[in-house]
Amino acid sequence: GRQGWQQFAPYNAIHVGAAASEIPPSLIEQLKPGGRMVIPVGNFFQDLQVVDKQLDGSVNVRSETSVRYVPLTSRAAQLRGS
Repeated sequence: GRQGWQQFAPYNAIHVGAAASEIPPSLIEQLKPGGRMVIPVGNFFQDLQVVDKQLDGSVNVRSETSVRYVPLTSRAAQLRGS
């Protein structure tokens, strides 16, 4: 989900299969130094972004290509079934 799974962090790789309006900070926190996350970011127009966490903890983000994913919904919306 949008908050990741802190219990088993840190992760070498994270793939987010739905578009977020911005990169969730909780997912960056769960990424291991030297790890990579791939996430679609945006609302109607989206970019597939690659997030690399450096060994010193700094983060580099680059856009790879334009994509169209379903939106990442909130927990409340998931529970409502919408």
